[in-house]
Formats: sequence, structure tokens, C-alpha cells
Amino acid sequence: MASEVRDLIVDSDERVGDGGFLAIRRLRLRNQRADGSASPQYVCDVIVRPFGQDAVVVAIYARTQRGVEVLVRHCLRPSLALGRDPARAPMPEQRPGMFLTELVAGIVEEADQGEAGLRARAAHEVHEEAGFLVDQDSVVLLGAGMFPSPGCMVEKFYFTAVEVDPATQIELVGDGSPMEEGARTTWLLLDDAIAACVRGELADLKTELGLRRLREHLRDPR
Repeated sequence: MASEVRDLIVDSDERVGDGGFLAIRRLRLRNQRADGSASPQYVCDVIVRPFGQDAVVVAIYARTQRGVEVLVRHCLRPSLALGRDPARAPMPEQRPGMFLTELVAGIVEEADQGEAGLRARAAHEVHEEAGFLVDQDSVVLLGAGMFPSPGCMVEKFYFTAVEVDPATQIELVGDGSPMEEGARTTWLLLDDAIAACVRGELADLKTELGLRRLREHLRDPR
């Protein structure tokens, strides 16, 4: 029977890679067991983002003659284009391009507290990344936040949705970063977008979950 872990013993705690958008918190740990013994030391690396711990994801949708349509954004993703190695993948895949199709999302800042803070951040990102001016009170929260990769990240995704009129879209202003260059948006039918996620044509996890939560919300908006 596996030993019960009661606590974590921190032998060292250092930060490496400061100066960029991310750093690594390198912990050397031992598990404190219920019987009083301790495990061998092991390394636990945690990705640290100094400018905000969590993110808000926004499913922007419209009810049209075609049905419920969702807005997706084609975003520049150098990390995939330069860092993903298809030769190491367990299944055949093409080399990623420079752009990935996603829902609108953004980092939650320290001032964005509570449900009102999440709604305000979502409305801000909808303006910057999608070109719609929305009232934060029209933003709907789609359930609890989730950890996308808890083995190495403490970030949670908070899922939201907002309904817009496609005819009111204005220019995408972005946040001024070069990584915002080349971004564009398009509309997809909600069910088609979810099916594209299953096929791997939309290959972003937060996007699939955000779309599924939106579909569930529209079926039962309690």
C-alpha cells in the first residue's frame, strides 16, 4: 500500500530565468509520510508569471439566422512554431504554423478581484482582442476556474461568455505587443467549432472547454 503523504518538506526554493515573461520556480522537495519517514528528494519545477497568475477566457457569441455563432481569433504563437517538435509526437502531425485559432483570453491582473473583476477583465479583453465594446455586467461567468496543467503550472482559467451584435465590431486595438500583430477574427457555428476541436483543427484546450461550457449554458442558463 502506498504511504500517505502528510506534508511537503522544502529543502530549497529558487527562481531561475528571471527577466522574461515567465520564470521557473525550482523546488527541491521531500514528501513527509504518515509513518514519520520522508521520500528521497525530488525536483518540482513551477512556471511563474510575474504579471498575473490566472487568465480569463471569453466565448463571444451571436444568435444569427445560421444559429449560434462564436468568434475565434487567429493569434501569433511563436512558442509553437519554433518550439513544437512533430518528430517527438506520439501521433503523426504537421509542424505548427505561426498562428493558432483560439477564443479571446487575457491575463487576470491583481486589481481584478471577485466576479466583478473577472467580468471587467473579460470586457477589457473583448475590446482589445475582438473589437467589441461590451458592458461588463453583460458578461456571464461559466462555472468554476480550472487548472489546465497542474503538474507545472498554478494558473487557472476562468471561463466567461458575452453576446454581441457582429455588426458592431470595430478595429482590433490589441495591447501594443508585437505578438498581437497579424491577429484576425472569424465566426464559426458553435457546434461546428466544437467538432473542429475534436478533429484537431482547433487545437487549443481552453477553447474547446470554453465552447462546451457556452453550449451547456445556452441549453440551461441557470
